[in-house]
Amino acid sequence: MFIIASLYNGLRLNRRKECLIGSFSAKSGRPNPEHHQKIISEKTGYLYIALNKSSPKSKAMDISKTVEEYFARHPEYHAELRKLRAIIRTTELTETIKWGIPTYTINNKNVVGIGAFKSYSGLWFFQGSFLKDEKGLLVNAQEGKTKGMRQMRFESIEAIDEKIIRSYLLEAIENQKQGKEIKPEKKPLVIPDELKEQLSKDGKLSEAFDQLSLSKKRDYTEYIQEAKRPETKQNRLEKITPMILAGMGLNDKYK
Repeated sequence: MFIIASLYNGLRLNRRKECLIGSFSAKSGRPNPEHHQKIISEKTGYLYIALNKSSPKSKAMDISKTVEEYFARHPEYHAELRKLRAIIRTTELTETIKWGIPTYTINNKNVVGIGAFKSYSGLWFFQGSFLKDEKGLLVNAQEGKTKGMRQMRFESIEAIDEKIIRSYLLEAIENQKQGKEIKPEKKPLVIPDELKEQLSKDGKLSEAFDQLSLSKKRDYTEYIQEAKRPETKQNRLEKITPMILAGMGLNDKYK
């Protein structure tokens, strides 16, 4: 089973240690790619799909490839998910599957997604902070940390009001058409000493690193910075060196 969460700081294993939903830095808000299947990095924040720690088959290939497959994974919310989908499909949004999650877009921009959680089903609006929310239905899962994304939660199918939800959807679509979105905060790239030393010793590695996009460079630098012990930093350096030389990003294998 997958757990979906809108997060910025690390959570830890639950009491039964069934699902890994942590192991990432509170400083950067980025996950350890060794422990997470996929990072959804929208301009609004991060959304992590955590691995089931107890399952040997918890690989990226286990991510749902179709909406129907996603629904089949959550039989306890089958009726709710189908009702939410039916409401969304009355709009002009395009249905797709991203990160194994039903996602709905306009002009290739993410607007809303459907999710099944432990105690509720729901929608999340990628730029939900721009919605008026006159009914007071939206929740910020990480108050003070998540900037744009908002959830709308339903604990029963009776709570799903088609008229109200459709009004929120139409407003979200119009906001996206107008280009309303939270812009990511730009911060300087800080290369850790360990990586800097490695780059200075290896001309080919330095050249390959220079050709990477800023986001890929940032992923690598933060991956090293987040390691606490020197031996962990060294192990990570050895791991990422061939990836950098190949022009890969740290999380490319999950895309």
